[in-house]
Amino acid sequence: MLFLTIAAAFLVCANGAVLPPVPMLDGRIVGGTPATISDAPYQVALLMDYWGTGSYSQSCGGSIISRNVILTAAHCTDGSRAAQWRIRAGSSFHNSGGQVIQVSRFTQHSGFNSRLDNDVSLLFLATQLTLGSGVAVINLPSQGQTVADGASAFVTGWGALTEGGNSPTQLYKVTIPIVNQNQCVNAYSSFNPVTNNMICAGRLGVGGQDACQGDSGGPLAVNNVLIGVTSWGSGCARPQYPGVWARVPMFRNWINSNM
Repeated sequence: MLFLTIAAAFLVCANGAVLPPVPMLDGRIVGGTPATISDAPYQVALLMDYWGTGSYSQSCGGSIISRNVILTAAHCTDGSRAAQWRIRAGSSFHNSGGQVIQVSRFTQHSGFNSRLDNDVSLLFLATQLTLGSGVAVINLPSQGQTVADGASAFVTGWGALTEGGNSPTQLYKVTIPIVNQNQCVNAYSSFNPVTNNMICAGRLGVGGQDACQGDSGGPLAVNNVLIGVTSWGSGCARPQYPGVWARVPMFRNWINSNM
């Protein structure tokens, strides 16, 4: 996920893009445990060729919402070209195994801005995924579907394991509760606005478990329904700052109209 570093001057996303001056962001799974792709068969790794050399490295995560469409974060795709992206599905490791497929094009939400509002993007694959062991479509919520405060949310990704730490090659997982929206708005009131297009999760007042860099664009699932796209937050697993995800129920109509 991305996470606000309050003293920073620029917004730096998980794919390295620099946006206009606002607090800095990064992201990683913290306080979790190793996972296998069978724990989250809808999870994919987004691999980016940064320099056009044909060398791809893991940059973000994404979720399979159809055999040829991946939902990820707009801050991952912003400023990039489809030719720079591949996805790896069906593997517990971002650097080996599974199915590797080129991205043919992507549609980024037109309302995405430097404050990370409308942080969603659709990737369209050049060939369809073969569904089966370790590769599955995740259920989407209905437009405006609500999620109860305290509901258990399942987060996965290949992001770093500690704030400022290294990223693993193996998938990691963590389960954290959905945070009351008003509490999250208040937590970030002095820094970056939490809008109705966002949903928060984490152990508010406790910390220690979170998504955070490299996890951006990945899934927040409640009862196997995709509720969030990993987006941003302050620091990493800090007690006073829950993580923030793009709220998928607010984008279901947008997804339908763009698929």
